[in-house]
Amino acid sequence: MRLTLARDEHTTSGYDLALVSTGLHAAPAALVARYAARWAIEQASADARNVLGAGEARNRVRLAVERTVPFAMLVHTLIILWYARSGHDPADINDRRAAQPWYRTKHEPAFEDMLIKLRRTLIAARFSGTHPAQPSSEQSALCSWPGTPPPPPGTRQQPTAPPPAAAACPAKV
Repeated sequence: MRLTLARDEHTTSGYDLALVSTGLHAAPAALVARYAARWAIEQASADARNVLGAGEARNRVRLAVERTVPFAMLVHTLIILWYARSGHDPADINDRRAAQPWYRTKHEPAFEDMLIKLRRTLIAARFSGTHPAQPSSEQSALCSWPGTPPPPPGTRQQPTAPPPAAAACPAKV
């Protein structure tokens, strides 16, 4: 076993990071780089386990056990993709810092922030009269965070009827 202690160059006492490895011949810089590369993977696993509940599953059937964690990881990925594509607003971090001052150094949303925004968007869509899977962009942006007033009356988008089957699927020639 090998112990590698690392600290920021501005720290004068103590260490910021302790790494234990079985790789006796790896350079300390390589161990720290490997640790940094795995951090996102470890955080995703922790989020799936703790936030999405995969760690609390009470499965006893083999197929259920084999499917629970991959499904939680899939849901985790879908939430992040939704947030990156539709839910991200740079003002979210500033609002979070203002509401919760212990987040002053926060620069990126946590997975919990993404999940909260998705839940609020789905709830807003469900009670607004639009289709739950497709809230208007205005509702999603305006109603996703607390303290934000709802859109003025009459500005809400109404759901549209799907196109006729013939128009959606052109005839084969």
